Amino acid sequence: MSGDDWRPTASIEALRLRAALYRRIRGFFDARGVLEVETPILSEAGNTDPNIESLRARFDGPTSAGARERWLRTSPEYPLKRLLAAGIGDCYELGRVFRNGESGARHNPEFTMLEWYRVGWDHHRLMDEVAELVGEALALVGRAMPVRKRSYAEVFIDHAGVDPHHAPPEALRAALGHMRIDGEGLSRDDWLDLVLTHRVEPAMATSGHIEFIHDFPASQAALSRIRPGDPPLAERFECYVDGIELANGYHELTDPHEQRARFQADLAKRRARGAVEPPIDARLLAALTNGLPHCAGVAMGIERLLVVLLMQTDIACSMAFAVTRA
Repeated sequence: MSGDDWRPTASIEALRLRAALYRRIRGFFDARGVLEVETPILSEAGNTDPNIESLRARFDGPTSAGARERWLRTSPEYPLKRLLAAGIGDCYELGRVFRNGESGARHNPEFTMLEWYRVGWDHHRLMDEVAELVGEALALVGRAMPVRKRSYAEVFIDHAGVDPHHAPPEALRAALGHMRIDGEGLSRDDWLDLVLTHRVEPAMATSGHIEFIHDFPASQAALSRIRPGDPPLAERFECYVDGIELANGYHELTDPHEQRARFQADLAKRRARGAVEPPIDARLLAALTNGLPHCAGVAMGIERLLVVLLMQTDIACSMAFAVTRA
């Protein structure tokens, strides 16, 4: 530990910009009649996604309060959907989330997420609202950008010369050029992710657009609906600015049976890897059974948005104290 380790990782100007961004976000949603809510940070259920690890905590209170082992949320998605099923209508939350093992220029194990849901909307309409919010955020620092929307297939063909829906793993590997990668144990989706991060995202870094990628492979649906067709497509989108992924949104899955099957498939992948298997969120499944309204939702990383506004490369510059000084 050095003598300066007590100092913040963000400048005072960056922290003032962060406060201004919070005010802008709350004003944006207040003007649209979207209700701000708060939901629990500690849960009896964890995130089953094989690519996300939850942090755990022990609760030593009365056993009548529930399970001893608790999980720090990786997003407020599940409780927000429970509120939607209860009839709350359009809502958002701006709060801390936690992801184990994530640390680097674009990751911190503790960060701030903005997540919101629009009842009766699909992912295309929600993309338009995301673009409006990002545009208002950019205006805080005197920047403006046009919006560009392309399908997952279009960006892969444009920037990597490969069709992501039909190309075999060998063709995806070839699209990475001279990059040396040990392919042992990698799935087709792993190769798609590598092409996305090493070919597509760098190409978007200098585009000068608020970029949207939509209609992902069905194998990457997460909690989104799948649209039948050839190929079937996940009604999901991601938003990028300066090559940095800011947001991930869905035309939300409402079928409790399909959701349970996806949770179980996630756990099977975790089991095969020897990874921790968090408890499935039974309360979310009960809410879906009661009836989740047709809706679209999106999660946005606030620190990444601030990195874009600050025109920096490391999210530590957007946080009072990053993990290295927490």
